[in-house]
Amino acid sequence: MAPMMDWTDRHCRAFHRLLSREALLYTEMVTAPALVRGRALHLLDFAPEEQPVALQLGGSDPKELAEAARLGAERGYSEINVNVGCPSDRVQSGTFGAVLMKSPDLVARAVEAMRRAVDVPVTVKCRIGVDDQDPAEVLPAFLARVREAGCTRVTVHARKAWLQGLSPKENRDVPPLDYDLVAAMLAEFPDLHLSLNGGIDTLDAAVAALERGFHGVMIGRAAYQRPWDILAGADARIFGRDTPPPDPVEVAEAMRPHIAAHVAEGGKAHQVTRHMMGLFAGRPGARAWRRTLSEAAASGAGAEILDAALVAASQERAAA
Repeated sequence: MAPMMDWTDRHCRAFHRLLSREALLYTEMVTAPALVRGRALHLLDFAPEEQPVALQLGGSDPKELAEAARLGAERGYSEINVNVGCPSDRVQSGTFGAVLMKSPDLVARAVEAMRRAVDVPVTVKCRIGVDDQDPAEVLPAFLARVREAGCTRVTVHARKAWLQGLSPKENRDVPPLDYDLVAAMLAEFPDLHLSLNGGIDTLDAAVAALERGFHGVMIGRAAYQRPWDILAGADARIFGRDTPPPDPVEVAEAMRPHIAAHVAEGGKAHQVTRHMMGLFAGRPGARAWRRTLSEAAASGAGAEILDAALVAASQERAAA
């Protein structure tokens, strides 16, 4: 499950973990300066039930990234990932994210420093290139450099990032996908664990990528927007678990304690339920579910929002 800003927070991960016991979940990107200089350690909060969960860090200072990685490992994250793929203006201004595709030596020094600081795997998520770079030259050179630094697992978003001229949203869709180039890296770097990211929106597509030889598949928006379609079936189809997919109504009900606890701590129910909007996507009751959650959020409703939405969805299914 891809790291996505403003989406894959701890509430989202608690929900997704109910759908899949095996999928590796990622945090939103957390900047190393926020942890090391700002001491915003609350950004590292997560529940043990979320495991396996990886912490994604953004930054460009090897020493600072190493310290942030240490803080994350101490909190119990099973992996520390370096963001070399985000194209947003805010990230570029901090000289990290996709702009680091232009500085493979700096990324390598960061990986080396982080590996010295922690015992858990240090991984990288990158693009195939940025701006006018030639991906056929840039990607293998980048992978070779991070491999030399001791990184053994890389997730490649199979698109260029255009740092000028395209918005972050456009950078997720407009640049063409080049799966063939990333697949060629499997033969060139047989010792690397390579996962494919970008444009994969069904379990069938994920299985096809794995059958092509990729060691992993990372799915983002599709799994967030249609979580039951993708995450609920992943344990059986991808990981071979002999268990039926969870029932979406039971998953929703299982979130009740989490919502109630968050509200009791002073939070808002919508901060949790906003991640659950797509639970019934494509099935009877989906429209009433979404509408009730949205209306209740606008009114500031508490934990009872869940029960109201389940009743509305049930009534819509009965009337179908």
